[in-house]
Amino acid sequence: MTSVGRFFVFFIFCMQTLFASNTHQLKLLDVRNSMEEMFTYHVEIREMTPTVVKRSFKNYIEQFDSQKIYFTLAELKPFFEINSSQIEQIINHYYADEYPEYGALNVSIGKAIERAKACRQEFYADFIKKGEAVDVSFQETHPNQYAPTPDMLRKRIRAQLLRLFKLENKSGDANFWTEDRRKKVCHLFENRFSHFESTYRPAQSSEHYFALHILKSMARSLDAHTAYFSPEEAYEMRASLEKKVEGVVGIAFRESLDGIEVVELIKGGPAERSGQVFIGDLLVEIDGRSITNCNYQEVLDLLKGDGRKKVGFGLKRRAGDTESFVTVELHREKILLDEGRVQFTTELFGDGIIGKIILPTFYESADTPSCEADVREALRRMKKQGKVYGLVFDMRDNLGGFLSQAVKVSGLFMTSGVVVVSKYAQGEIQYLRNVDPRVYYDGPLVILTSKMSASAAEIVAQALQDYGIGLVVGDPRTYGKGSIQYQTVTDPSASSYFKVTVGRYYTVSGRSTQIEGVQADIHVPTAYAPYNIGERYLEYALKNDQIEPAYVDPLTDIQGSSKAWFQKNYLPFLQKKESQWVQMLPILKQNSQYRLEHNPNFQLFLKNIDEGDLDIGMNDLQMQEAVNIVKDMISLSHEQASSHSRN
Repeated sequence: MTSVGRFFVFFIFCMQTLFASNTHQLKLLDVRNSMEEMFTYHVEIREMTPTVVKRSFKNYIEQFDSQKIYFTLAELKPFFEINSSQIEQIINHYYADEYPEYGALNVSIGKAIERAKACRQEFYADFIKKGEAVDVSFQETHPNQYAPTPDMLRKRIRAQLLRLFKLENKSGDANFWTEDRRKKVCHLFENRFSHFESTYRPAQSSEHYFALHILKSMARSLDAHTAYFSPEEAYEMRASLEKKVEGVVGIAFRESLDGIEVVELIKGGPAERSGQVFIGDLLVEIDGRSITNCNYQEVLDLLKGDGRKKVGFGLKRRAGDTESFVTVELHREKILLDEGRVQFTTELFGDGIIGKIILPTFYESADTPSCEADVREALRRMKKQGKVYGLVFDMRDNLGGFLSQAVKVSGLFMTSGVVVVSKYAQGEIQYLRNVDPRVYYDGPLVILTSKMSASAAEIVAQALQDYGIGLVVGDPRTYGKGSIQYQTVTDPSASSYFKVTVGRYYTVSGRSTQIEGVQADIHVPTAYAPYNIGERYLEYALKNDQIEPAYVDPLTDIQGSSKAWFQKNYLPFLQKKESQWVQMLPILKQNSQYRLEHNPNFQLFLKNIDEGDLDIGMNDLQMQEAVNIVKDMISLSHEQASSHSRN
């Protein structure tokens, strides 16, 4: 997460006992131990190298100052231009568990923080006096270079603050900014800056944060997807992957102008079920203790609790011009998250339906249904509505998830066969197969993708395309992530949290999606089309390569008596490569292009996204066209069947 994202949009979200006082505190001795563990797994880099050292300093700076509002270019040159003798010394220090060079960078960061704080205080005073009329003539968005001079840096800070303050006044109400409100917004934003900066200030930053920053910068140096996580980041990832959170009350808070505000109630959680907590309530007490004068970290610590299963909240509630105070005691529980799980809709077609399944991510856990089970259930429920003549499988915003789930989801649409081939650092090859010959849907299928479809989503799209089971529709290519990560995030016994790239994956055709992505059979641009999104735009991305196809499974990774079972129960049911939809492609492309060219709404959509305006208030045009393509597939397949019957 960028520094600005971290302190301008942050939530105290359903805090869990995982982050109580027993959370492992990093020591500098942990840096080399963790890196050496990652080196043993990594697909290419096996030890600390000059390349990793150079990258790590760049990453350390960028993870602190991603918005380029703290440093001038001249101040950073000593850390960007490290010579070979300095690198050798840094590597020697690494093996001695010493990090003085990173400490020197931290000292420079501390000085940059004090300068930025002084500039902010100057701006706050001006802003409180003048409001949004404060003079900021300098306009610059998303600077690509560090400021050439301290004066330019000062202008950047002022311009950024004014933009952020204007965003706080979403309604654009000229009367919003009373002097009291201006004081509050300055206090709020300074708290957010201070919370982020406190992990770098030498006087406040602990050894834990220093080690964490070093580890994050070094891990990021191995490749585009290797990363080290704080406990809070790991918790969010675990919740996303497993669709559950434990030891929580189901409230999301945000620090607002008026205090700590309730912004979300998790469906089915203790807070929602109580009926006593409402969005907009302000948190003023925790377990009977007032938090009025507490800073953000103190509130966070109180919310973590001490392992008790109950927590008491004192809430201030406004209703018109009146205020009331309510108290509520809630039990911490395990909550299963429905958000981000499979959804489906249908529309009538003839005497049956066309189904539309949205798969946002590939999830699984011991306590919740997996995404494969949810997709299977969606197919079952659609079939109860009527004959399913066609299906759109929507993965436009699917960033991936568990590799095993990608294999199982692919298996719902095919008989037995290889879905993914994994190749690891030592050349070891593993075949991930669907061994269940049952097919849960075998009709016209469109896989709807975008530039944001990544990783496991690309595995499913490429596998189904390779076998000819369905057609890929959307942006010309998907994200292009063809690497495999081992992670400790979902390991309940882990004391540190990281993911590390251990190999590459290839689909049954031998193709890798790395860099190139999955190529769409029919182009239907999405809102992401104009943007440079994808692996090819990331630093330290692995290169693309290919292996031999595996349509005929060699079973080379199956040993002993298991091979006999596969030969008897698996090989006879291998999925054959289909050609029906590929043969239809010229007509399907022509029909789709004609519809899009003559659809005024879609042409307006293309014009607006080209101009950067995505808020166009239209229905889902991509899904509409995907359904139209499915209808064409149904019609053409019926024509083929009729032709064959006549012959």
